[in-house]
Amino acid sequence: MKLKLCYLIALAFAVVLPELRGSSPVQDPASAPKAVEPEKKSKTPGKEMTQGGKDIGKGAAKGSADLAKGTASGAGKLATGHPVSAGASAGKGAAGFGKNVGGGAGKGTAKIGKGIGGEFKKLGKKSGKKHDSNQ
Repeated sequence: MKLKLCYLIALAFAVVLPELRGSSPVQDPASAPKAVEPEKKSKTPGKEMTQGGKDIGKGAAKGSADLAKGTASGAGKLATGHPVSAGASAGKGAAGFGKNVGGGAGKGTAKIGKGIGGEFKKLGKKSGKKHDSNQ
């Protein structure tokens, strides 16, 4: 029992003493470290379009999972003699499918469009060079 008490007191000192030594009661706001926010790097058009394709795929996968869950649940409820609950489960699965597929397709299409716009912007900068009109 005495050994446990000694360990507990030693642990308390190990935790408290460094805190007392390192802390000051008044901090100067000018000397306080400032949080530096890293600059956001814009994605290249190719990466943006790739991310759009991923979003479309994720939406389709999540939607298919919802549809499968609803179908399986509906089939189980229909087999046990609950036709109303079976219809509700199937409808819930179809709604989840539509929500996820529609959301993923919309988000992915927007990213692909943004990437295509970035490509056109890059082409515009390249073609903005002066051409020799004497030829």
